[in-house]
Amino acid sequence: MKVVNCFNERPVISFEIFPPRPNASQKALNRFYQSLDTLAGLKPAYISVTYGAGGSSNHADTVALCQLIKARYGIEAVAHIAGVNFTRASVQQYLAKLQDAKVENVLALRGDLPADGVIKGDFQYANELVSEIKQDGDFNVIGACYPDVHPEAADSVDDIRHLKCKVDAGVSQLITQLFFENEHYYQFLERFELANVNVPIQAGIMSVVNERQISKMATLNGVTLPPKFMKMMTHYQDNPVAMRDAGIAYAVDQIVDLLSEGVDGIHLYTMDNPVVTERICSAIATLI
Repeated sequence: MKVVNCFNERPVISFEIFPPRPNASQKALNRFYQSLDTLAGLKPAYISVTYGAGGSSNHADTVALCQLIKARYGIEAVAHIAGVNFTRASVQQYLAKLQDAKVENVLALRGDLPADGVIKGDFQYANELVSEIKQDGDFNVIGACYPDVHPEAADSVDDIRHLKCKVDAGVSQLITQLFFENEHYYQFLERFELANVNVPIQAGIMSVVNERQISKMATLNGVTLPPKFMKMMTHYQDNPVAMRDAGIAYAVDQIVDLLSEGVDGIHLYTMDNPVVTERICSAIATLI
């Protein structure tokens, strides 16, 4: 099933997970699959699987995990595709493997720039990758968007212009990068509507459990950390349990507000942490 059809009944709740790292120990694998059992038991509309494992370029991890999610749990899977890792020939091979695995949904990303800033593959921008995917199979293509504005965009208008190119190329739904200020999300929606683009947008939410991790991701993706959030991280930085609980509370507060405003859906960046995800889903269960 193409997961864009899930938006016929809103709001849509979905998860993102990482495949196990290459050469993971049996203990780590057991822990991962136990976590996956818990996440699947929360009945998300779909689960997206990041490209490769632990930063690897081995897409066999992604294909195999997508296939398992569909077969074992009866949940739709979305495979990530990072354009910087592909040539046209290799993306065609990857898509063929996804078709063989009966995976109908992909999340098309340009991916992070190499350290030297030079993309050596065939896809300089995500819209080029989207066009290739639409030519190579009957896939539902999901795209990414940035409420805090893409860090490489000149400004918010330039950001929306590039986003519209992706939608025009064939993206049928969007997932936002993580954000911690809902007002930025609402302002983004206003710009999006003014550009006459009309596809469902899920709000990407991550619960902070580690100050260093969130600070690094925020810097990499140009995400604004509001004063309220910074105060929370500073206050609980030396207490991991309190930091986790405060992070869950902050994420739940965001989600409650988003749901009250009629958001199309929530995409939880689970970081393969079933405890945090389970507590968030339990807190919002009566609201969806």
